[in-house]
Amino acid sequence: MTYGPIELLVIEFPGNQFTGEIAPALAELVDTGMVRIIDILFVYKSEESEVTETELSDLGDSLYTQYEALVFDSAGLLTHDDAVLLTESMEPNSSAGLVLFENVWATRFATAVKNANGQVILNERIPHAAIEALLDAQPLTEG
Repeated sequence: MTYGPIELLVIEFPGNQFTGEIAPALAELVDTGMVRIIDILFVYKSEESEVTETELSDLGDSLYTQYEALVFDSAGLLTHDDAVLLTESMEPNSSAGLVLFENVWATRFATAVKNANGQVILNERIPHAAIEALLDAQPLTEG
Protein backbone atom coordinates (compact mmCIF):
# COMPACT_ATOMS: atom_id res chain seq x y z
CA MET A 1 0.00 0.00 0.00
CA THR A 2 1.30 3.43 -0.92
CA TYR A 3 0.80 6.18 1.61
CA GLY A 4 0.57 9.88 1.04
CA PRO A 5 2.43 12.28 3.31
CA ILE A 6 1.97 11.45 6.99
CA GLU A 7 1.78 14.14 9.62
CA LEU A 8 1.71 14.33 13.39
CA LEU A 9 -0.60 16.84 15.01
CA VAL A 10 -0.54 17.66 18.74
CA ILE A 11 -3.45 19.73 20.02
CA GLU A 12 -3.22 21.04 23.59
CA PHE A 13 -6.23 21.82 25.78
CA PRO A 14 -5.04 23.99 28.68
CA GLY A 15 -6.87 23.31 31.90
CA ASN A 16 -8.32 20.17 30.33
CA GLN A 17 -10.98 22.26 28.58
CA PHE A 18 -12.00 19.76 25.92
CA THR A 19 -15.36 20.53 24.31
CA GLY A 20 -15.68 17.68 21.83
CA GLU A 21 -16.03 19.95 18.80
CA ILE A 22 -13.07 18.29 17.11
CA ALA A 23 -14.66 14.88 16.45
CA PRO A 24 -17.26 16.12 13.90
CA ALA A 25 -14.67 18.25 12.07
CA LEU A 26 -12.25 15.32 11.97
CA ALA A 27 -15.06 13.03 10.80
CA GLU A 28 -15.71 15.36 7.89
CA LEU A 29 -12.06 15.14 6.79
CA VAL A 30 -12.13 11.35 7.04
CA ASP A 31 -15.52 11.00 5.32
CA THR A 32 -14.45 13.14 2.36
CA GLY A 33 -11.27 11.12 1.94
CA MET A 34 -8.95 14.03 2.67
CA VAL A 35 -7.17 12.28 5.54
CA ARG A 36 -6.86 8.82 7.04
CA ILE A 37 -6.24 8.59 10.79
CA ILE A 38 -3.45 6.10 11.44
CA ASP A 39 -3.23 6.50 15.20
CA ILE A 40 -4.67 8.69 17.91
CA LEU A 41 -3.64 9.03 21.54
CA PHE A 42 -5.18 11.12 24.30
CA VAL A 43 -2.67 12.49 26.81
CA TYR A 44 -3.08 14.09 30.22
CA LYS A 45 -0.48 16.13 32.13
CA SER A 46 -1.16 16.34 35.86
CA GLU A 47 -0.52 19.26 38.22
CA GLU A 48 2.77 17.47 39.03
CA SER A 49 3.58 17.25 35.28
CA GLU A 50 3.12 13.48 35.22
CA VAL A 51 2.13 12.36 31.73
CA THR A 52 -0.38 9.57 31.22
CA GLU A 53 -2.03 8.48 28.03
CA THR A 54 -5.34 6.89 27.19
CA GLU A 55 -5.73 4.62 24.22
CA LEU A 56 -8.84 4.91 22.12
CA SER A 57 -10.16 1.62 23.50
CA ASP A 58 -9.91 3.01 27.07
CA LEU A 59 -12.17 6.01 26.47
CA GLY A 60 -15.68 6.18 27.83
CA ASP A 61 -18.46 4.93 25.57
CA SER A 62 -19.48 8.31 24.13
CA LEU A 63 -15.94 9.42 23.23
CA TYR A 64 -15.00 5.95 22.01
CA THR A 65 -18.00 5.93 19.66
CA GLN A 66 -17.09 9.37 18.27
CA TYR A 67 -13.47 8.52 17.49
CA GLU A 68 -13.40 4.76 16.88
CA ALA A 69 -15.02 4.99 13.45
CA LEU A 70 -12.48 7.62 12.38
CA VAL A 71 -9.32 5.60 12.93
CA PHE A 72 -8.23 3.61 9.89
CA ASP A 73 -5.87 1.27 11.70
CA SER A 74 -4.78 2.09 15.21
CA ALA A 75 -1.42 0.46 14.84
CA GLY A 76 -0.20 1.68 18.21
CA LEU A 77 2.56 3.72 16.62
CA LEU A 78 2.26 6.49 19.21
CA THR A 79 3.90 5.40 22.46
CA HIS A 80 4.28 6.62 26.05
CA ASP A 81 7.75 7.95 25.16
CA ASP A 82 6.18 9.95 22.31
CA ALA A 83 3.55 11.31 24.70
CA VAL A 84 6.18 12.47 27.18
CA LEU A 85 8.36 14.07 24.50
CA LEU A 86 5.53 15.76 22.62
CA THR A 87 3.97 17.27 25.74
CA GLU A 88 7.14 18.73 27.28
CA SER A 89 6.06 22.28 26.49
CA MET A 90 2.51 21.82 27.78
CA GLU A 91 1.40 23.46 31.00
CA PRO A 92 0.52 21.21 33.95
CA ASN A 93 -3.17 20.32 34.27
CA SER A 94 -3.61 20.11 30.51
CA SER A 95 -4.62 17.47 28.03
CA ALA A 96 -3.73 16.86 24.41
CA GLY A 97 -4.75 14.85 21.42
CA LEU A 98 -1.93 13.30 19.41
CA VAL A 99 -3.07 12.43 15.91
CA LEU A 100 -0.98 10.63 13.30
CA PHE A 101 -2.69 11.02 9.94
CA GLU A 102 -2.11 10.48 6.25
CA ASN A 103 -2.89 13.20 3.75
CA VAL A 104 -4.82 10.91 1.40
CA TRP A 105 -5.41 13.79 -1.02
CA ALA A 106 -1.66 13.80 -1.77
CA THR A 107 -1.17 10.04 -2.28
CA ARG A 108 -1.29 10.17 -6.09
CA PHE A 109 1.20 13.06 -6.12
CA ALA A 110 3.54 11.26 -3.69
CA THR A 111 3.44 8.16 -5.92
CA ALA A 112 4.20 10.29 -9.00
CA VAL A 113 7.19 11.91 -7.27
CA LYS A 114 8.51 8.48 -6.27
CA ASN A 115 8.00 7.04 -9.76
CA ALA A 116 9.83 10.03 -11.26
CA ASN A 117 12.78 9.39 -8.91
CA GLY A 118 12.05 12.68 -7.20
CA GLN A 119 13.03 13.40 -3.62
CA VAL A 120 11.27 15.80 -1.31
CA ILE A 121 13.97 17.94 0.26
CA LEU A 122 11.68 20.23 2.25
CA ASN A 123 8.10 19.89 3.39
CA GLU A 124 7.21 22.23 6.19
CA ARG A 125 3.83 23.41 7.37
CA ILE A 126 3.66 27.13 8.10
CA PRO A 127 1.41 27.96 11.07
CA HIS A 128 -1.72 29.93 10.24
CA ALA A 129 -0.78 32.60 12.81
CA ALA A 130 2.54 33.20 11.01
CA ILE A 131 0.77 33.76 7.68
CA GLU A 132 -1.75 36.11 9.31
CA ALA A 133 1.08 38.11 10.89
CA LEU A 134 2.89 38.29 7.55
CA LEU A 135 -0.25 39.47 5.75
CA ASP A 136 -1.00 42.01 8.48
CA ALA A 137 2.51 43.45 8.05
CA GLN A 138 2.04 43.97 4.30
CA PRO A 139 1.47 47.59 3.29
CA LEU A 140 -1.94 48.26 1.79
CA THR A 141 -1.88 48.97 -1.93
CA GLU A 142 -4.56 50.76 -3.85
CA GLY A 143 -5.81 48.87 -6.81
